Parts: sequence; C-alpha cells; structure tokens
Amino acid sequence: MKSVLLALCIVSVSFPALAINRYNVQAMSCASVQQAVKRDGAAILRWQSARNPSLPLYDRYVRNGLYCDPNEYAKRAYVPSQNRANCLVYKCADISDNLLFDD
Repeated sequence: MKSVLLALCIVSVSFPALAINRYNVQAMSCASVQQAVKRDGAAILRWQSARNPSLPLYDRYVRNGLYCDPNEYAKRAYVPSQNRANCLVYKCADISDNLLFDD
C-alpha cells in the first residue's frame, strides 16, 4: 500500500511539468506572446539566436511570481517577437539576485 501511495505522489508531482505549453515567439506578435503567458500562467518560449540562427534558445516565462518557487521572484525579461525585438515578459529569478535597484 505504501509503494502505491508513493508511486501516486511521484506521478502527480510530475504531471504539471508535462502540461506546459511551448511557443515559437518569432512567429507571434508581442501581444500574442504576452497573452499566451498570461493565459497559461507559465510557458516555454523559443526563438532562434540572432548570432547563430542554427541555435535555438528557450526558457520558462511566467505570468507573475505566483508561478515561481518560494525562493524566486518574477523578473522582467525580453524575448524577440514577430513585431518587436524586445517583447516584455517575466521569468523566475533567484531572490538573492534581487538587488535594491533591480527590475
């Protein structure tokens, strides 16, 4: 019985990671990118590197700090969208990196 309960706990913890949506932001307007992150709460945003177009870049972006771990906060970040080089989004950052004058 304990092994079944342990297995159930492990499976239930791993499901949220599988449910995160992924978006190619260079095919979306900035407003669409922001709307997708707001709607989903958290999303993986992908784009091609400007320096090396064969290199895909990606990270997890969030609606707000509620989607971050307790030792993290939502920090401003920018991704390239179809119509903007710097589209404002938020990503989780370690709270120890949050300086007085940081975003």
